[in-house]
Amino acid sequence: MNRLLIIKTLGLVLLCEAGLLLPSFLLALTRQESDARALLICFILTACAGGLMILARPRNTQVGYREGFVIAALAWFFCALFGALPYMMTGTLNSLADAFFEAMSGFTTTGASVIKDVEALSHGLLLWRSTTHWLGGMGIIVLTLALIPSLKIAGMQLFKAEVPGPTKSKMVPRIVNTSRELYKVYLIITAAEIVLLKLAGMDFFDAVIHTFGTVATGGFSSKNLSVAAYDSLAIELIITFFMIICGMNFALHFYLLKGKWRPLWEDNETRLYMGIIAISTLLISWELSNSLHMSWGQALRQSLFQVSSIITTTGFASADFDRWPAFSKFILLALMFIGGCAGSTGGGIKNARLLILVKAVSRQVTRLLHPQAVVPVRLGTGVVSREVVESVQNFFFLYILILATATIYISSLGIDMLSSLSAVAATLGNVGPGFGLVGPMTNYAGLPAAAKWVLSLCMLTGRLEIYTVLVFFSIKTWRD
Repeated sequence: MNRLLIIKTLGLVLLCEAGLLLPSFLLALTRQESDARALLICFILTACAGGLMILARPRNTQVGYREGFVIAALAWFFCALFGALPYMMTGTLNSLADAFFEAMSGFTTTGASVIKDVEALSHGLLLWRSTTHWLGGMGIIVLTLALIPSLKIAGMQLFKAEVPGPTKSKMVPRIVNTSRELYKVYLIITAAEIVLLKLAGMDFFDAVIHTFGTVATGGFSSKNLSVAAYDSLAIELIITFFMIICGMNFALHFYLLKGKWRPLWEDNETRLYMGIIAISTLLISWELSNSLHMSWGQALRQSLFQVSSIITTTGFASADFDRWPAFSKFILLALMFIGGCAGSTGGGIKNARLLILVKAVSRQVTRLLHPQAVVPVRLGTGVVSREVVESVQNFFFLYILILATATIYISSLGIDMLSSLSAVAATLGNVGPGFGLVGPMTNYAGLPAAAKWVLSLCMLTGRLEIYTVLVFFSIKTWRD
């Protein structure tokens, strides 16, 4: 284990985090807010910690598999730990459990919150809260690789440990260039949404906050009622559109910017993803229209927004869906598990894995009927390797096991089963709001500290897609 290289790389990650603290400090200073001093101290502490860590001088700068997984897990932990400082030093949150929960929720783009009145926060702190989303959306390490190519390390190991999806592929030959291209796409989408939300009537600051929450599929808002506070069809349609495209594989957006439409039309995962959104929206609209006597226009408006918000794991709310009929709530709960596409900023199991699981079951049925048949699992025109199929099957088993174990533990703390199940599903899938005590118009503040620590671990496990966290805790990883 190359421990000095791990320390040095983590130092570079913390320096990137410190750099992204500066805009929040400058905004608070410009607006003469009392939080400016605390944010400056947080910047200094984070920068000093990172500066000390980069003094490490590893003899070997080659990142192996073990180092890659350890760096990925520790980078997210340390970013959340230092990201919690602004909440504590400004006096917004007084307990480490709450501050760490809020920071981890931001970086993992979960959007679950323990802050009861976000409208009482300073502009500087609100910007930092949403910046954690934006940074975590595309990935902390991906940003570090994009900004600091002088690392001269095998960045693909870090890329594999952090980027979501059953398979990891480079869009261009060098992984540093891939990271930069991804962030170019990310920046273009971010700028486009800010402009459109401003044109739709949001002030610039709110447009930035909601854009960061959308492109990262995180869901932090500057309003207590989330997007429902605006009651604007134009704003909801803009956010819905960007939620949907940010729940898609960003490699497809890269090809679109190059004028290549064919990969999008031929992508089976995108077809499944869009089909699920369309069918879920129609089913919920039908029930809302019949059970709650909404007009079809209103039912479509609410269902499309919430379906898009939940399947992309963004977590914005335009209505209190906890009051919807049972069938609609069941669909939303199912969407929490499915999540977005591989290579997106969304969480959940991912549509690509769902496709592979279905095709693997179909192959098994065919082989039972025709034992001599050779039936490969295909995604589009490509054949999925046996290793990937096994990895997906194991991932699904682990996902359900962790879900069940964490739900049992949370319920043992005195939380009702619906709230426990939806809280774990919402944090493990990086969705944010759930049902019951953690519904869209409430938050996680009322949960015990023990529950918040477990749910914070669920957020990290879900964002790093289980295997990275399991490798980190494995004894074999730390044996030299």
